[in-house]
Amino acid sequence: MAAALPHEVFLSHSGLNREFAGSLSEEIRRQGVPVWCHGVPVWYSQANILGAQQWHDEIGAALQRCDWFVVVLSPLSVESMWVKRELLYALSHDRFENKIVPIMYQPCDYEGLSWTLSEFQMVDFTRTLEEGYIALFRMWGLGYRERNPD
Repeated sequence: MAAALPHEVFLSHSGLNREFAGSLSEEIRRQGVPVWCHGVPVWYSQANILGAQQWHDEIGAALQRCDWFVVVLSPLSVESMWVKRELLYALSHDRFENKIVPIMYQPCDYEGLSWTLSEFQMVDFTRTLEEGYIALFRMWGLGYRERNPD
């Protein structure tokens, strides 16, 4: 059974994985787009933190507001202090119960972030992007629509 469509997704990632994270945030926004709505909102640091803002305050406000938590897993994110802090926040708040989605972007020892990640349904992007997107959107009851090459 698919979970409810997110009101807003927090996207946690290493800044060094920003190309993948940016594409992922665009796809999440694009997938939930029937005629009457604007897709699934995603809080993604590269798009949501403006130059002069206090970035740690913006991250905290987004974590307090979002109802889903997606973490991009890679060797770089496992080493990121900020990804670990964001994940620990999500793990300690009940509203993220059954709403934490680990995305395996690159093979890594994700237990370095938290030993609890093995308990969550992992979305695997290591085989193909299409398979990863299909699995991710199925969780929210959405079908995956590939972009039309123009």
